Amino acid sequence: MSVELLEVILTAEVYNKFEELTEDDIPKEIRKLFYGKNGINRPLVVKIDTLRKVGKREKVEELLKLPFIDINNLTKQIKITSFEAAAKWFALRGIERIRRNPTLAYYYQNDGLDVSYEEAKKKNLPKHSDREWLKTILSELEKNEETAEMLSLVRIYSPEDIRVDFSEVALDDEQLEEIRKIEVAMEEREYLRRVGVIEIGKLLFIGPPGTGKTTTARALSKKLKVPLVEVKLSMITSQYLGETSKNIEKVFEIAKRLNPCILFIDEFDYVAKTRTSDEHAAVKRAVNTLLKSIDEINLVEDGVILIAATNHPSLLDPAVWRRFDKIVEFPEPQEKIRKRILELALEKIEGDYNIDEIVKLTEGFTGSDLKLVVREAVLKALLRGEKRIKMDDLLQAVEDVRNRLCLKTSY
Repeated sequence: MSVELLEVILTAEVYNKFEELTEDDIPKEIRKLFYGKNGINRPLVVKIDTLRKVGKREKVEELLKLPFIDINNLTKQIKITSFEAAAKWFALRGIERIRRNPTLAYYYQNDGLDVSYEEAKKKNLPKHSDREWLKTILSELEKNEETAEMLSLVRIYSPEDIRVDFSEVALDDEQLEEIRKIEVAMEEREYLRRVGVIEIGKLLFIGPPGTGKTTTARALSKKLKVPLVEVKLSMITSQYLGETSKNIEKVFEIAKRLNPCILFIDEFDYVAKTRTSDEHAAVKRAVNTLLKSIDEINLVEDGVILIAATNHPSLLDPAVWRRFDKIVEFPEPQEKIRKRILELALEKIEGDYNIDEIVKLTEGFTGSDLKLVVREAVLKALLRGEKRIKMDDLLQAVEDVRNRLCLKTSY
């Protein structure tokens, strides 16, 4: 059947016809067919090559046999000769597709079909979740020499490129509640703006290395379907002290250009340290620039969630703490969380083992340490030529990791 291909053509026709429709009204899989160097431009043009990205040659040939479809042999552009006939044909065969396609639901809802544009809109992912959308924004930023230089110092992820899923992150109830608040705030930005609750969406993650601060920020990016701008403050601290303030300003500027997004600042204590009277003026200026930049960004107005992370909260300037809505602690995981981390890490691994016993033996281990235990156990099994791990593999791996931790603290 050529229903899938006709959906592409009808979506383009309706989108071109109604100016009030936006890119977010085009289904993600169809939207990706029309990205160019400058994003998605009206009018959308459907050619033979466009359809070949969707269906095999036989399906395209089947589509061309429909009485209301025509092709310009010179330009290879496909047109609908009778929109009304095409719409009726599709309504009889593609009702479920219409219910998932905001553009078509908009047309058919007004045409009397039992579908809802609003419901279809809720099911559709917005354009900022697309890898292609992010590329078009970055290509614009690269045209500016100063911004292009800064892009080399930060890591920018599309939510599609983040490997860790939020369901794979072991968080306690308090941490989950703070994440849920951010999720709700993202959904209700217009309401928050209307009632004047503006200063929101700034979290400070504190805790020792390996406890999940970076992983949580990345997983949240994937969960919210927004890009992640990740920067280590040590990377943008220039040997020429005056440049550090400029670099900080540029990072925040990039985040605002990519909105909605998450700006994740790691090694936050590298710049945001307590100021002293004998400090170099440029260092004080860098701290002041950072504080000012934090003050001038928020989720409601700018579409930017700010997450800062530090392993050394005691080093932070007191003025820094006041800039954040919530301080989220990432301590060494307690028994319940250690068990959850191990369950997730061992979920796809066959073997004979007792997770509860491993949990008791790993007090003081971080999430990273526990994942290292599982990795070592798997490698031990593979060395034996087996793809099932034994309890002894895990016990030996626990000892190996504990010895490694002792080495790290002995120097």
